[in-house]
Amino acid sequence: MRFEFATATRVVFGEGTAATLPELVSTFGARPLVVTGASAERAASFVSALSAQTFTVPGEPTVDLVREGARRAQNANCDVILSLGGGSAIDAGKAIAAIATNGGEPLEFLELVGKGRALALPPLPFIAVPTTAGTGR
Repeated sequence: MRFEFATATRVVFGEGTAATLPELVSTFGARPLVVTGASAERAASFVSALSAQTFTVPGEPTVDLVREGARRAQNANCDVILSLGGGSAIDAGKAIAAIATNGGEPLEFLELVGKGRALALPPLPFIAVPTTAGTGR
């Protein structure tokens, strides 16, 4: 089965969809940062096809890890973030996309444990490729 569901975000699903990823990424930018889980080799073919920078998230993302990822994206002039993996890679990628354009400390933007400051600038375009079903928690 193959389908596409477009709302405020876009969901592309189906056998062979991963093969279209380089083309999809190119519609958002030319210099991606690929954020992966601990098994970065799973993303090797995408990284090669995209001539991308990589950033590995070995476990639950920390503030320091997000800070480092945002620096990596800025230093490489990345213009799109692609997260490939489970929840940790996806959560880190979303935060990296926001901090890369807004600067500042990640805790400034976190609700509950931080200051809850709103983003002044839109984050970098963000694409998530979940490789796990996850728990939904």
